[in-house]
Amino acid sequence: MKSHVTILFLFALLAVAHQVHAAEHTPPREASRVLVYSQPARVWTEALPVGNGRLGAMVFGTLAEERLQLNEDTLWTGKPHDYSHEGAVEVLPELRRLLREGKQKEAEALAMQRFMSVPLRQMAYQPLADLRLAFAGHERATDYARRLDLDRAIVETTYRVDGVRYTRETLSSHPHQVVVHRVSADRRGAVNVVVRLDSQHKESKTVRDGADGLRVEGNVQADGLRFAGIARVVPSGGRLSVDGSSVKVEGADAVLVLFAAGTSYRNVQDISGDPLAGPTSALSVAAGTAWEALRDAHLADHRKLFRRMTIDLGGAAVAGLTTHERLAVADKTADPALAALLFNFGRYLLVASSRPGTQPANLQGIWNDRLDPPWGSKYTTNINAEMNYWPAEVANLAECHEPFFTLIDEVVESGRRTAQVHYGASGWVLHHNTDLWRGTAPINNSNHGIWPTGGAWLCLHLWERWRYSGDREFLERRVYPILKDAARFFLDTLVLDEKSGFLISGPSNSPEHGGLVMGPTMDHQIIRGLFTWTAEAARELGVDEAFAIALDAVRERIAPNRIGRLGQLQEWMEDVDDPNNRHRHVSHLWGVFPGEDITWETPDVMRAAQRSLELRGDGGTGWSLGWKISLWARFLDGDHAHRILMNQLTLVEDPPDGSKGSGGGGTYPNLFDAHPPFQIDGNFAATAGVCEMLVQSHRVERDAANGDTVVVLDLLPALPSAWPDGFIRGVRARGGFELELAWRGGRLVEAIVHSKLGKPAILRLGKRIATVALPAGATGRWDGELTSTSHDRR
Repeated sequence: MKSHVTILFLFALLAVAHQVHAAEHTPPREASRVLVYSQPARVWTEALPVGNGRLGAMVFGTLAEERLQLNEDTLWTGKPHDYSHEGAVEVLPELRRLLREGKQKEAEALAMQRFMSVPLRQMAYQPLADLRLAFAGHERATDYARRLDLDRAIVETTYRVDGVRYTRETLSSHPHQVVVHRVSADRRGAVNVVVRLDSQHKESKTVRDGADGLRVEGNVQADGLRFAGIARVVPSGGRLSVDGSSVKVEGADAVLVLFAAGTSYRNVQDISGDPLAGPTSALSVAAGTAWEALRDAHLADHRKLFRRMTIDLGGAAVAGLTTHERLAVADKTADPALAALLFNFGRYLLVASSRPGTQPANLQGIWNDRLDPPWGSKYTTNINAEMNYWPAEVANLAECHEPFFTLIDEVVESGRRTAQVHYGASGWVLHHNTDLWRGTAPINNSNHGIWPTGGAWLCLHLWERWRYSGDREFLERRVYPILKDAARFFLDTLVLDEKSGFLISGPSNSPEHGGLVMGPTMDHQIIRGLFTWTAEAARELGVDEAFAIALDAVRERIAPNRIGRLGQLQEWMEDVDDPNNRHRHVSHLWGVFPGEDITWETPDVMRAAQRSLELRGDGGTGWSLGWKISLWARFLDGDHAHRILMNQLTLVEDPPDGSKGSGGGGTYPNLFDAHPPFQIDGNFAATAGVCEMLVQSHRVERDAANGDTVVVLDLLPALPSAWPDGFIRGVRARGGFELELAWRGGRLVEAIVHSKLGKPAILRLGKRIATVALPAGATGRWDGELTSTSHDRR
């Protein structure tokens, strides 16, 4: 009997290993890869997104008139502008005095008059145009289906009319820089369509463009950005005619509609570009390229990024259910593939909204249908913009991080002036928002807009790139100069709190909660982190030792994390946390995640942080829930993290009357994160949170022999009981590692570790540990007991 069991176990182990390796070149199962619907989108939050990093389209799949709502990532209101408020530094001492004396309202009022951005609000991201395709008689269609295949990045709509099967396919091509919409039929000559192109912008017009197209041109405002979009119609067979506002195709076998767009944006300071140059060039190539070649180039480009990871969290009881219906199920624990679908959707959205050379993903990625979008669809840097890029390194999409690094380069420049004008300080500063014009001064209202640690938080993204990649040139050229100047700002602006004897920040806020104060906990956690990263970078590069020593000394004088009367981590210097407060922000827990200011090496503080999260509850906006997933993962409570993920998958629906859904956060029918309204950050946070549940690599241990730090790779640290069987391939870890994990019955079966840098590491699985000592480019395998089974070169 014993030998029989052993044989079965070995067979299972081999089957798991085969499954893991077979996944390397295949997409995940359909239930975790494809969004499926049985009716057209009624509202924008039911439409399906495609994007190439720059051009986005929301595809409705409506029958009588298809709508593609279109965006281009540089189309914003406003123009090049310095937002700093001349003379602001003159009131800084008075603001601090008022706050020390407990006169918060007086300080906030003074700040509104003398310290805030000019103008008070930043600019907004804009929609560009709508492409509409009219199909006479198609409203009586049957056998309707609408799908977004994340592995193909193509929206497909199929249906039948009078016995003819029609197929519509939409993609946004990165190689060709066009949105492609194809309509075909299984009967020759059956495609009849009228194509129109229009824009919401008042200062716009649509005209004929050549013999087979339409062009929309306009201005966002009289002295602002100009834009242009061109739709080219390429039929296979049939007859084509064009008038001033539409293109008509009759009797075709298939029709290809290509859309390209551009604006006059050249850079932060220059909007003199030709908006027609880019789309004209792109269409000259795409219009002469066959559909199959356009599609295949798109697939190869998308899959090069998307297929780096595969995740399987178990089977799904979803036979015959649409994605909408799966979201509507009250208890989703029997559908683990829905969590995997949300994970894959987050990676898909990052590929679609952030590519090298584009703008970074904003509050809505690149998708927006409103002239006055929620919060301007800007970059909110007290959580949301950073959250967009939490998955970039760990979920194996490092290239998609590049636009965010470019934004950091640009806000450093504008932030230098804000540091001087508002604080009389060296270095650079960014408050809680920026926009296309890279504003860095405090905006909106002093009770939440004056928050000087936004730039310091952005520095973590640069530092994480170094930790994941080991790219020393990047550390020297891009990371260290920016970190050093960010640290210089705080060396100049930290002040002594006479009551406690510690250095504190201020005036500031604990985002976005409690009003203007001195010394919020979150600030101190971020500044300690910044000083640590900067000193470590200096020592790694062998430069500025005296500066690193100074940072170490000042860091020790910053007010520490404090435990309050409720056993909680205090959000402020004073112990005033309200146990009944359920605010969406959990700012003072930054030190747990994404920071590392609080770990299990200080268990009392870690437990206090956990108590704070318990007091805030399991509800919140969509992005707030996304943050809580990773926090509970860092607390090593996988079941609680899973509970939050299930809360995030609560269905939220916008009514078709154009009003917005209300209530708590969740997920729209198209899987967009619901604040509500839509914010994309929660999608990215969910993907990062699942990674954090399955692999953690933020902890380090010191080698007793030489004092070097060694990364600890924690395997399945917060695996929930709802995912007893599964695997993940391609997840990245700090120190230059890439991992594959397979587990059965809640226990690790096999771990495969690929070392890109040849650095040592420690594998940890509960109380079991193993040493990773692989040369660069080598792969090691360990079983569920962390016993090494093989080492080899890939």
